Amino acid sequence: MKTSDVGLALIKHYEGFYSKPYRCPAGLWTVGYGHLIGDGLNLPDHWNRHFSVEEIDALLRQDLARFERGVQRYIIVPLSQPQFDALVSFSFNLGLGTLQRSTVRQKINRLDFKGAIKSLLRYDKARGVALKGLTLRRRAEAKLMTA
Repeated sequence: MKTSDVGLALIKHYEGFYSKPYRCPAGLWTVGYGHLIGDGLNLPDHWNRHFSVEEIDALLRQDLARFERGVQRYIIVPLSQPQFDALVSFSFNLGLGTLQRSTVRQKINRLDFKGAIKSLLRYDKARGVALKGLTLRRRAEAKLMTA
């Protein structure tokens, strides 16, 4: 399965677009929609430039492939396209390790989609504080899960 245009739009909306490298909140060098540059610690000269929309979209598709494979690996039950898109967005934002360890995954694999959505909505905090952007993203993902 591949992320649909709807899933792609959701990820792009919440990640934000940056055509020039920047340091993310974790202090790592990033570009586009959250593409990590190398190990993130250094900015090679050839990356220190403005990127076209086409280049950024190609980096996003490249990054998404890993998360699509991860969702397919960790979710053992059939998913609808919207459910798949929501889980790719969730994983892209929080990492595949979070998906692997999450109650979201456990409940989906038990076909408890209502419980999975309730669990998903709890992943809206950074350092114990709910962040509006994360709350809105989780709600959008939850809405996709029920589509």
